Amino acid sequence: MVGGAGRMGQALAENLNLIDGLVVSVLVDLHEPPRLFGATYYATLADVDPTGVDVVVDFSQPDSVVASSKWCATNHVGLVIGTTGLSDAQQDQVRVAATSTGVIMASNFSLGAVLSERFAAMAAPYFERVEIIELHHDRKVDAPSGTSITTAERIREARAVAGRVTPPEPTQRHTLEGARGSNAGDGVRIHSVRLPGLVAHQEILFGGPGEGLTIRHDSYDRASFVQGVAIAVAHVGPTPGFTQGIDAFIA
Repeated sequence: MVGGAGRMGQALAENLNLIDGLVVSVLVDLHEPPRLFGATYYATLADVDPTGVDVVVDFSQPDSVVASSKWCATNHVGLVIGTTGLSDAQQDQVRVAATSTGVIMASNFSLGAVLSERFAAMAAPYFERVEIIELHHDRKVDAPSGTSITTAERIREARAVAGRVTPPEPTQRHTLEGARGSNAGDGVRIHSVRLPGLVAHQEILFGGPGEGLTIRHDSYDRASFVQGVAIAVAHVGPTPGFTQGIDAFIA
């Protein structure tokens, strides 16, 4: 577990150990984790013996993900990435690593969040407009969230297949710049909220003549991501290949 001292790393280390067949053997972080949950601590992945590792799970920082991908590619160890905010160049390096080992990268491992994206893609062709509100804790460093970007991509793809075109933006005057959020393409707007007390939440709001549809998902605790990570761990391995998201593994 790379990022083992972080809040997500600690939650995964505690809860993955409760799943039959899974053992978190190593926590990697520049800072020593407050709890080890039976694992061994190393400051860097370079110090870890690869012969005792089946899969690396990385919830850290973008630059650390690149280092993890290179280590996994060299040692033919599967890699699961939950870190968001990677630049295009960093994502390219991850995909290069996937030519030597298996890589699964997802913006969200909550089963409810993955299903909400699927439902949004189903609804997208039937409504004129859609906007996304993503709400996270106030220590999240990137905006908009990776989940909202992925959701917007799935919505755009579904609308394109259906030949649905978003009408022109109605707002012509912005009293405060940015009030309409970010345009994620095809008029899909994303609004980011950062507040203490939140974990991870998203609303997808569709509007059409005389009606609206809201799809909302809430993660109240980081334990909500554990089952999705476990699914990814079960499907990744040393066989080269890159998979975006875990939707394909959910029937």
